[in-house]
Amino acid sequence: MRQQMDIVGLVIRAQSGDSQAYSELYEHFQPSVYAVALAYLRDTHAAQELTHDVLVQAFEKLSQLRQPAAFPGWLRQMTTRMAINRISRGGQRAYAMDTVLEEMTALSASPLEQLISREQMTQVQQSLARLKPLDRDTLLAFYYDGQSLETISQHAEAPVGTIKRRLHVARQRLRQELAWVAGS
Repeated sequence: MRQQMDIVGLVIRAQSGDSQAYSELYEHFQPSVYAVALAYLRDTHAAQELTHDVLVQAFEKLSQLRQPAAFPGWLRQMTTRMAINRISRGGQRAYAMDTVLEEMTALSASPLEQLISREQMTQVQQSLARLKPLDRDTLLAFYYDGQSLETISQHAEAPVGTIKRRLHVARQRLRQELAWVAGS
């Protein structure tokens, strides 16, 4: 509770133009922004670059934040959005996922099996892309990144039960998307 009050005070001071408060916020949140960026991008250089970009943008838009207590979640959401944007422009996860998929299809016994497997993986990727970011992020964190429910819970600042429910709902929505793709 004390730490949250300190952060609220720092945010308010930074919103007023206090450069020392900006520095303290940077020092405090840089490691967590980097951790989220690295989880998405899986490349230390790209994660460092994104961390810098996120913090610069956050400080430029800090005046738009109405509730200083929401700063940690707001920053995490900004990091996630910017990481996904970078990925969608041909970033790291897309490359890593393609590599994993190619390795999986290479294990198939015949060219026909490889073709079917590639088509299925393409359908999964397309269906994931059509999901809402919260659903997609939850599924990718759990299945692709291998994060535990507890880790996802900590990053999302939500109870484990909520994460279980999000995962359940996201799986259902992905299943519906896949059924839609298969039916079209």
